[in-house]
Amino acid sequence: MSLPAVLPAAGASPSPSPSPSGSTAVTVPTLQDAQESATNAASWVEQNWSTWLAIGLRVLLILVIAGVLRAVVQRAITKLIDRMTRTAEAVDGTSLGGLLVNNERRRQRSQAIGSVLRSVASFVILGTAALMILGAFQINLAPLLASAGVAGVAIGFGARNLVTDFLSGVFMILEDQYGVGDTIDAGVASGEVIEVGLRVTKLRGASGEIWYVRNGEVKRIGNLSQGWATAGVDVTVKASEDLDRLKATLDEVAEKMSAEEPWNELLWSQIEVLGLDSVLLDSMVVRVSAKTMPGKSLTVERELRWRIKRAFDAANIRIVGGATAAEDEEEAADPTAAVAAPSALANPDSAQSAAASPIGAQRSAPK
Repeated sequence: MSLPAVLPAAGASPSPSPSPSGSTAVTVPTLQDAQESATNAASWVEQNWSTWLAIGLRVLLILVIAGVLRAVVQRAITKLIDRMTRTAEAVDGTSLGGLLVNNERRRQRSQAIGSVLRSVASFVILGTAALMILGAFQINLAPLLASAGVAGVAIGFGARNLVTDFLSGVFMILEDQYGVGDTIDAGVASGEVIEVGLRVTKLRGASGEIWYVRNGEVKRIGNLSQGWATAGVDVTVKASEDLDRLKATLDEVAEKMSAEEPWNELLWSQIEVLGLDSVLLDSMVVRVSAKTMPGKSLTVERELRWRIKRAFDAANIRIVGGATAAEDEEEAADPTAAVAAPSALANPDSAQSAAASPIGAQRSAPK
């Protein structure tokens, strides 16, 4: 039996009788209603399938392009960072290697720069792809962009310290202001850099403590490990010393130290006797200076003081100043200064002693 013949028969069937209680009757859908609904759905799908297919293909194309572009950009950034690292490692073996940062510093700096560039590239590409997908679905992006702008401003005000730390860290790394192994003075703390991050820099202090310095708090940086350092020693001697003999002794010390290892590698210039830094009534100060390898100035200064003291002892040249000058003054003082002057009160029978005695003692004294 065909479907058109069944439908009239179904339509002629008696409907359910109303309930005797008087409640509302429940309408039971018929096969004809189901056929009409299916026909309408099929017609709606047939009319809109092309639009759906176009939107799906557009979204798929956007995702594919975004994925391919992100992979290409990240690969290019990785190759660029690897090339920078290989160039630095090749230069480390030349004469310029001592002027450059060590491998660990270069590696951390390259990783930080690569991480920042990859994150920025991923955010830009994926964010643009998300907006294009929403536009493909005919979604109005104006309210969304306005809300995102307001949220960005609110987050910027609420987390301004975090944003400041992050941006300061990015510029510090890009400008190569300092790196791992450098000794820096950051104002709030000083020490050797053991780790450089985008938000926090870790320093090892002179006593072994670790300082965590936020990059946004650093207002000025003094890098003591780039270029060269200066070792300076001030020698204070008596004003009566022979200047020619003094200079000859210092020149001999400088010449011997510059020719010996390992000081010949730490010294990047000849040790120079700059001359008299100051002349006083009883002393004079001679300045000795030299350029050294970065971070080795204190070591050179200690060794130079050691050698100068031994050379002065051999040449019978006295170093004065501080406690030594005080001892000299005591030795030059009059030995009779500590002896009290004679007094009439020392004699108990004298009139002065009797006048200074208590009244009771005077009355009890025999007449």
